[in-house]
Amino acid sequence: MEETFNYTVEQFADLQILRYRVPGFEQLTLKQKVLIYYLSQAALEGRDILFDQNGKYNLQIRRLLEAIYLCYKGERTTEEFRRFEVYLKRVWFSNGIHHHYACDKLEPGFSPEYFMQLITSVPSSALPLAEGEDVQAMCHKLFPVIFNPDIMPKRVNQADGEDLLLTSAANYYEGVTQAEAEAFYAAQKAEGNPDEPVMYGMNSRLVKENGRIYEQVWKSGGMYSEAIEKIIGWLKKAENVAENDAQREVIRLLIDFYRTGDLHTFDAYSIAWLKDTASHVDFVNGFIESYGDPLGMKASWESIVDFKDTEATRRTETISGEAQWFEDHSPVDARFKKEAVKGVSAKVITAAILAGDLYPSTAIGINLPNSNWIRSVHGSKSVTIGNLTEAYNRAARGNGFREEFVYSEKELHLLDTYADLTDDLHTDLHECLGHGSGKLLPGVDADALKAYGSTIEEARADLFGLYYLADAKMVELGLLPDADAYKAEYYSYMMNGLMTQLVRIEPGRTVEEAHMRNRQLIARWVLEQGKEEQVAELVTREGKTYVRINDYARLRLLFGRLLAEIQRIKSEGDYEAARRMVETYGVQIDPALHAEVLSRYERLHLAPYKGFINPVYTLQTDTEGKVTDVQISYTEGYAEQMLRYSREYANVK
Repeated sequence: MEETFNYTVEQFADLQILRYRVPGFEQLTLKQKVLIYYLSQAALEGRDILFDQNGKYNLQIRRLLEAIYLCYKGERTTEEFRRFEVYLKRVWFSNGIHHHYACDKLEPGFSPEYFMQLITSVPSSALPLAEGEDVQAMCHKLFPVIFNPDIMPKRVNQADGEDLLLTSAANYYEGVTQAEAEAFYAAQKAEGNPDEPVMYGMNSRLVKENGRIYEQVWKSGGMYSEAIEKIIGWLKKAENVAENDAQREVIRLLIDFYRTGDLHTFDAYSIAWLKDTASHVDFVNGFIESYGDPLGMKASWESIVDFKDTEATRRTETISGEAQWFEDHSPVDARFKKEAVKGVSAKVITAAILAGDLYPSTAIGINLPNSNWIRSVHGSKSVTIGNLTEAYNRAARGNGFREEFVYSEKELHLLDTYADLTDDLHTDLHECLGHGSGKLLPGVDADALKAYGSTIEEARADLFGLYYLADAKMVELGLLPDADAYKAEYYSYMMNGLMTQLVRIEPGRTVEEAHMRNRQLIARWVLEQGKEEQVAELVTREGKTYVRINDYARLRLLFGRLLAEIQRIKSEGDYEAARRMVETYGVQIDPALHAEVLSRYERLHLAPYKGFINPVYTLQTDTEGKVTDVQISYTEGYAEQMLRYSREYANVK
């Protein structure tokens, strides 16, 4: 299969759709396969939750677009219909009408008049009309949302000095100002346990009605109840085929959390999950990451089902086994170090299904839980997703990107020799140890950095990985083949942070996504701090700009200095320092350099963003209905999968 597997499915707009293999699935036991099937169904049942979280009109707009796509009998080869089709595919990819990464509203590319022609050509019975709504009323409501660039322009607004809630389209707040939301949760925290604080507001929508502010909790019997009940149903099936008692308890606690919405139960589930390191099959299912909330509190719904890559896990186990050594030798102030690193586990996994905020675009590494007190007392569990990294690497081979942007043959050889390995190792260090390192000083609120918290946290983990990647310990542990290998990651990281990630941003925009801000912050800061000694430079050759690194050892020291400062900001909850750091280095873009990078990239005909479609799992049964096998196939197309998911997992009204 490896010889003939086609990783690339299609490309449109700024997106490339890939497939991923699930090597080793056929060798699992029948019980493990069935467990993966049940957990995968639980993952897919939550799809519409994320669409609704990303914007209050997303589901109706998606269903309207799908109704046209399925029912339209007119000419489908025109330029306008092609643009309509691309818009629908982008909405699927972004789980809504805002770009999945940049958060800007997607431009339809077709006119309101043409859209109205499409709508009126479809039987009204096929349209997603709300209760008591006719076609005219639906269009009056949705057309401004789709076509007016001034209405709901940003899913997540991070502009300094603005009310981030009133200017963000994400559906986590209704009628609530930023000051009101912050005061609401400050009052909850004041009444809670400061030693074991739950993640306040994580699983709810905050609403103001008739002057009263209250939470609509996402639980069975509450908001998203229909979807959550379906998730619970599949989790109960999974509980019956769990590999061991520890995994069975994890599933039971997650079911209890979904039923009650109680955040203390979620903490209990998180602790049980991170301590379950013996199970071969694993999963994440629930309200997890807070990047979609401008205040960094409310969590988007996501899921991944996976199993351990035993061979590759030896690498991450080597790293996590040395967690205390890394903590002790960190360049940060001793006040901010953990005296005893607890419960750090890490593994390389094979993804079996992606869902929610991990689909179609996904992370390649995960470190959970996000609760600071749980990390401090109980530890964390980290994963690197090996088969997705493989798919990315194979799809990128020979595309001309490196040849266009890398400074010289010397750096090209460095990247060709080491980049796949050092990139994986940096991800391991970031997830396994970076996020779990350091500590908050007593009394510091985990949310003290507010809108800048996500960027600072990602910078902290990236810097931890960068600093240690160049340490002799990496060669000593057998993780790197020699003392020069780390330079491949240093070069690619600086090139990305200073230049090439700009291909993801439209002209005239600033950097807004937390991971992109983090990378630019790091690269720009060390470029400035090392300017006198010319540690790293932006140089011009034959009219093109390149990154040149002159002193890799000195660059490592600069990464260490910045890590120390970022950890101080995090540990002390220094909001003003976080704001200055991010706004100074992470946000603004040199327009001339941006234009150059976009022009050079455009000539390569590549897509800056990539995402995946899932394999399809099918239960095989005998004549008595007993499950005999679970088959996996990779033949489903992108539109085919999206339409099937919309049809089979429509669980949010």
